[in-house]
Amino acid sequence: MHVLVTGGAGFIGQHVCAALLARGDQVRAMDNFDEGYDPALKKVPTGVELVRADVCDPKSVRRALHTIDGVIHLAGRGGVRQSVADPEPYGRNNVAGTMTVLKAMAERHVRRMVLASSSSVYGSGGGPFRESDAADRPASPYAASKRAAELFCYASGLDVTAARLFSIYGPGQRPDMAIARFVRLARASEAIPVYGDGSSSRDYTWIADAVDGLLRCLDRADGYNVVNIGGGTPVPLTAVLAAVGDATRKQLRIQWLPPQPGDAPITHASLRIANEWLGWSPKMPFRDGVGRYVASL
Repeated sequence: MHVLVTGGAGFIGQHVCAALLARGDQVRAMDNFDEGYDPALKKVPTGVELVRADVCDPKSVRRALHTIDGVIHLAGRGGVRQSVADPEPYGRNNVAGTMTVLKAMAERHVRRMVLASSSSVYGSGGGPFRESDAADRPASPYAASKRAAELFCYASGLDVTAARLFSIYGPGQRPDMAIARFVRLARASEAIPVYGDGSSSRDYTWIADAVDGLLRCLDRADGYNVVNIGGGTPVPLTAVLAAVGDATRKQLRIQWLPPQPGDAPITHASLRIANEWLGWSPKMPFRDGVGRYVASL
């Protein structure tokens, strides 16, 4: 296939591009290198055609779709807490950007797309979260923007799979992500700010497992589908901190702070559809993944 990866120079995008190349696909990456996080950390693997452009620019998107068979749409603004403080970029990048890509795909007669959605769409309820859940009570502007992007994909009539990603981590992850931040502060023997009482849990997904799931979504795209891509086992925050301490061989200094608005107390993916429809399941145990991440630094 000839695949366009939007946001292809970002954390997940770099790994997706490399995996597509490894299986023999032609890859074009589109990225605007914005300052959502340090642009110096963004890159594409050798062999990937890079287009520096914004997904909200219709002309650039139409050009980038020339000769393309399918799209993995990763471009967007991440960060739950940041979206509460400044929601506007989330509407622009995550919603308007997705609408621009969908319109250009229809004009270019490109039918197949994987949308990188988020576990945040499920809101602050318990779990396990199932794709059939209503997902109509987003707890943050980020979550609302991802759910809106899903709905526009559904309304497009194209062959779109909304992959709801659960807390992806691994080499190259954004520096503002929890595990990256915890490891950085632990290695510097600095205090780690922890919001809440440590009882919250997250369903973490190793980057290679997530990429495998995304590529399977691309290959199976037919009509509109929603699928969870997650670890399947929530990890308590206290266990995350313990894994970071073990991997860094540091005694952690914790600064306990009040809970933050928009944070869900638990995320937990039901993987039944991923197992049955994609033949996908995660392989990396959480503690092993944290060790591999620290070893990669």
